[in-house]
Amino acid sequence: MKIRRILSVFLLAVLLSGLFCLPQAYAITDPDIKAKAALLVDNDTGVVLYDKNANTQQYPASITKIMVALLVLDAVDRGELKLDQPITASAAALADLTEDSSTADIVEGETLTVEQLLYCMMVVSANEVGNIFAEALDGSIPAFVERMNQRAQELGCTNTHFVNTSGLHDPQHYTSAWDIYLITREAMKYPMFMTVCDSKSYTVPATNKSEERELHSTNCLISNWRILGYIYDDAHGIKTGTTDEAGHCLVSSAVRNGRTLVSVVLGAQIPEDGTLMSFTETSRLFDWGFDNFEPITVLEEEKLYSVPVSLSKETDTVMVHPQATTQVILPKGLDPESDLAYTLDLPESVEAPITAGDVLGSVTVSYNGQDYVTVPLLALTDVSSSSFLVGKNAVQTFLDRTIVKVGIVALLVLIVLLMIWLKLIRPRRRYGRGGKRYRRTTPSYRGRRR
Repeated sequence: MKIRRILSVFLLAVLLSGLFCLPQAYAITDPDIKAKAALLVDNDTGVVLYDKNANTQQYPASITKIMVALLVLDAVDRGELKLDQPITASAAALADLTEDSSTADIVEGETLTVEQLLYCMMVVSANEVGNIFAEALDGSIPAFVERMNQRAQELGCTNTHFVNTSGLHDPQHYTSAWDIYLITREAMKYPMFMTVCDSKSYTVPATNKSEERELHSTNCLISNWRILGYIYDDAHGIKTGTTDEAGHCLVSSAVRNGRTLVSVVLGAQIPEDGTLMSFTETSRLFDWGFDNFEPITVLEEEKLYSVPVSLSKETDTVMVHPQATTQVILPKGLDPESDLAYTLDLPESVEAPITAGDVLGSVTVSYNGQDYVTVPLLALTDVSSSSFLVGKNAVQTFLDRTIVKVGIVALLVLIVLLMIWLKLIRPRRRYGRGGKRYRRTTPSYRGRRR
């Protein structure tokens, strides 16, 4: 008996230990990115995978030039500029360059095309180019900076204020990782933007002031021309930025297995061993995102729900289904059936007639209290209405209106008052009020006297 008891306790202990040792694939370890702020977003769905101080104000340095590029491409899209349009650099555009400024060595009076200037600005981070574009588009640098701030507001940026086109330090020139993502996401909609900022190098043809010159990217994730050891095979673009106050900053994208991630790393520092942390931390962030998250099908188009139907003799329910099979980027290993929450937004009933494809409601998919996607629910089939039931309902609806109810009550009151008047008040008025009644008599005929 004692042996059986010991054996039972042993088996129970084994079972319990097994429960606690079950692997939880979605218990993801924080990557602990070494930077003042960092952000990782699945660009196809907008799902934020990592957030470290993403909404705090930071100095962006040359990340600023993404906004300049966006405004230039906006202008090209509107027809205000052309990529092959020549622009000549003025003395004012070159005036605020410091000795240590990143530059494409453009000089006063030199003429380059819009496309060439974009490469100069995004590949080698030429500070003078933003000012050249500012004068070309708005006539002055302050006017263009005002346009930069206006565009930021249009994109929903709430922690951004620009005072120059280059990102050279100014206490009033700031943004946030999230705002940078909003600006970058908009710029990425232009194929030309990614073509330019994903270039490892670019050859500027000879100009009226210069021989042909070769530009090499400042982004060590895509180019090892400057420094070896930081190449990330899946990386594409986008922009570096560095000042003493901002630290080392990098916005990048990476594509793997059809998925696109966008990262923002701000304020990374260089440790004693000289490691360029903006690049290593971005690479770690990308690996973490690709390794720990995956597209998970959370809704099948064939999934059916029922909704009661009124005004039809054909059926009393109609089936609805999600508009499309839907995938969401979620931690690997999740079981959609047990780990996700599905919230239906459907009416208590719907009225016929119904046409297949009508939107009758929606379903929201959530994980850990966060809503990830809301999908419309569509009617699966047509449902015809009954003329008799529709008419009956119309009458009932009419009668249920407050003004109609008040009118009916008023009419009944009037009828009652009329009846009272006919029975009581009218007879009195006929014979006078309060007087003595006289009866008129006719003398009987007694014949003529003879």
